[in-house]
Amino acid sequence: MSLPETDHELVVAELDREPTPAEAELFENLWSEHCAYRSSRPLLSAFDSEGDAVVVGPGDDAAVLAVPDPDAANRPAAERDADDYGDVYVTFGIESHNHPSYVDPVDGAATGVGGIVRDTMSMGAYPIALLDSLYFGGFDREHSRYLFEGVVEGISHYGNCIGVPTVGGSVAFHDGYEGNPLVNVACVGLTNEDRLVTATAQEPGNKLVLVGNATGRDGLGGASFASEDLAEDAETEDRPAVQVGDPYAEKRLIECNEALVDEGLVQSARDLGAAGLGGASSELVAKGALGARIDLNRVHQREPKMNALEILLAESQERMCYEVDPEDVDRVRELADRFDLGCSVIGEVTDGNYVCEFDGETVVDVDADFLAEGAPMNDLDSVEPTQPDRDLPTPDLSEAFEAVVAAPSTASKRWVYRQYDHEVGTRTAVKPGDDAAIVALRETAANATDEDPEPIDEGDGGVGLALSSGANPNWTNVAPYEGARAVAIENATNLAAKGALPLAAVDCLNGGNPEKEDVYGGFKGIVDGLADACADLDTPVVGGNVSLYNDSVAGPIPPTPTLALIGTKRGYDAPPAALDAAVADDSELLLVGGTGDALGGSAYLAAAGGSDRFPELPEDPAAVVSALASIARHDSTVATHDVSDGGLAVALAELTTETAGADVELPDHMAVFEETPGRVVVQTTDPDAVAELAGDLPVVRLGDVTTDGTLSLSVATGSDGGESIDVDVDRIRELRGVIERELA
Repeated sequence: MSLPETDHELVVAELDREPTPAEAELFENLWSEHCAYRSSRPLLSAFDSEGDAVVVGPGDDAAVLAVPDPDAANRPAAERDADDYGDVYVTFGIESHNHPSYVDPVDGAATGVGGIVRDTMSMGAYPIALLDSLYFGGFDREHSRYLFEGVVEGISHYGNCIGVPTVGGSVAFHDGYEGNPLVNVACVGLTNEDRLVTATAQEPGNKLVLVGNATGRDGLGGASFASEDLAEDAETEDRPAVQVGDPYAEKRLIECNEALVDEGLVQSARDLGAAGLGGASSELVAKGALGARIDLNRVHQREPKMNALEILLAESQERMCYEVDPEDVDRVRELADRFDLGCSVIGEVTDGNYVCEFDGETVVDVDADFLAEGAPMNDLDSVEPTQPDRDLPTPDLSEAFEAVVAAPSTASKRWVYRQYDHEVGTRTAVKPGDDAAIVALRETAANATDEDPEPIDEGDGGVGLALSSGANPNWTNVAPYEGARAVAIENATNLAAKGALPLAAVDCLNGGNPEKEDVYGGFKGIVDGLADACADLDTPVVGGNVSLYNDSVAGPIPPTPTLALIGTKRGYDAPPAALDAAVADDSELLLVGGTGDALGGSAYLAAAGGSDRFPELPEDPAAVVSALASIARHDSTVATHDVSDGGLAVALAELTTETAGADVELPDHMAVFEETPGRVVVQTTDPDAVAELAGDLPVVRLGDVTTDGTLSLSVATGSDGGESIDVDVDRIRELRGVIERELA
């Protein structure tokens, strides 16, 4: 890429001269779509980002949220006030590393993890959990499997080495990602009011200190590379734009950062990600309406004869830029030395321009705010998507069931998460493979009430953080707006199925080339759909990431609104997503939640062909989620599992165990395979209590829990007036184990 002519003219007008080569490259990267959000920022005002829990909202490296006290954790946000939140904070952020993961799946995905972890650190937080949402082309294609295996290897190696558990996420396969996979990673960190740091420079005269790995030539131009379509030769030609990570250096940097924050040595901080040192340092001072003077020769380097441009823009990993009081610089050096990290005092904060010098010459001299925030926004045309007509197939029940349960997107993801150390840190109470992960915040037990002064026993008094992330490309490909609304409701339902209520969300908005009217129309649809649904859920969207130009020779990706949702509940326990044979005779199997009466975007249609409109969604999703969470927390609830990808067919298959099955009768194929979110299957010993807690939500008796490990499923209509199948747990495991079996 190069600086577009219109941008060049703006820069010349502002500087009243031609930009230097270093300035031109800085503007190209910082004004790129990846950094400046030129096509998406005009749309992002649709999101509501405010709430009593929000300490730091969008615009910083990560959002910061106050955690409700244990006695308020089970109440909906609308029923809490500011006094219900304690002094324990969590940070929440999400990042994409899509293009790099296509070019080099291992390093591309690994450095995506490293980047979002450093975003967490720069807020003064210690990282405690990761989530990854991954999207690939058809699983039957060799190249898709190569990317899939490499990305999982990169995430697992980096996350395991730095000791941060990957506790949840999602994986989807869709032909639209064949030439451009998506790798979206979210991170949760832990901090408090005293330790909180932001990326806003504080005071002229403070020193800018670079701590971490030495700077090399890797990742040059990464921001501009992420802002263009992938070419056919990207895997070879764009390799220099991909960073190379060192997780052991990151681990040392995490611990060094913790020590720096503990001692109060950090005035502000920014991790070195997109656009490298130039991006981090200019954005840091711009947020404080200040400037800087930097000597690039002082940057510790690992390669000889690096020039000013390389030092400024290299995206070498494991580096942080700190604003430090002059009298604390020596102590920062001591701590960096303790953790065997490089440390350079590269300049200072000023009240003037952003100035960089190299070999005694000034190579950059611009207004920091103009550089970091001055990119003009794009005014793009769009075409509103339309939904398809109904044209439903008529496969027999057995054929349809096996196709849907064995589809790679709905099949077991055990092959993925068994490679992650999801228990390091001893906080993971509900592990991957369930609807949502739950991470224990024992620190909140300090906020116990007088009536419950020692609530930490049995995990009943601290706050459990519930986490879910993902999107369904089949949904948003058919109906971007409605599909994005469904993504939000589905993630909230995942939390509710474990008894938790939403606290806040971050999103990663992935789209194709926005200059194409139909692509931009789909992107607008997912933005508005997420925004409206999160508002309906009383859930502020506190941060996120935008990744556009995800086009390749294979075409644009489906519009993909990955949502990562964080929620709370009192305690850390939750009903499992597995039937319990021990109470089979004393329990019933219920479906709570309303039907959407359509199959659009379903795994059923993806397998069998045909088309349909998208299902109708709940009118009041906040009330639905609150009711479902109350049911999950009730003493009579034995097991819970949400209904989503693959409908009841997949939900019932996942609930079946070696000793517990189900005998279920449904009216038709629609009821078996529709994917309307906001529904949960419940095994309960008190159906009347469930009905009372459900309020206005429909409650349908599905059938009985059995003790033979077999799912017996029948429908009242079919070619001969009815159909039924019996599938034992071994066959279910065989169907659901397609990924593990094929990659063994």
